[in-house]
Amino acid sequence: MARMHSKKHGKSKSVRPAHKKAPEWCKRTIEEVEALIVKYARSGESASKIGLILRDQHGIPLVRNIAGKKITQILREKDLAPQYPEDLTNLIRKAQRLKAHLEEHPKDLHSKRGLQLVESKIRRLTKYYKNRNILPLNWKYTSSTFSASLR
Repeated sequence: MARMHSKKHGKSKSVRPAHKKAPEWCKRTIEEVEALIVKYARSGESASKIGLILRDQHGIPLVRNIAGKKITQILREKDLAPQYPEDLTNLIRKAQRLKAHLEEHPKDLHSKRGLQLVESKIRRLTKYYKNRNILPLNWKYTSSTFSASLR
């Protein structure tokens, strides 16, 4: 699949396992996995970071195969989910960094174009989340409202 704002196709990476049940060598129970997820969420880690930690340090390949739920679903059940989806907050932080850069370097046309592309991704993503009722329908992205809240 091609990239959204370039003509490149990216590099192939490893493929997830095709089967839907936990591997035989993984001996963790559902309660242990959920306890680890809650522990790392309380320490301030994001859902994707929690997944990496579980994979690399605890040998848990996929939480969904063991617990039957995604990490964000477990966080929502325990009331530890972030206010906004993680991919949206990452894009907003990226836009903030680009705006700060453009304040210092106003003639940087490449960064201006990059900011336009990032903000268009933010608009498309908010439209998606509004349709899925994850964000309220009256929610709108403005750079001034997120300048202090997401740092």
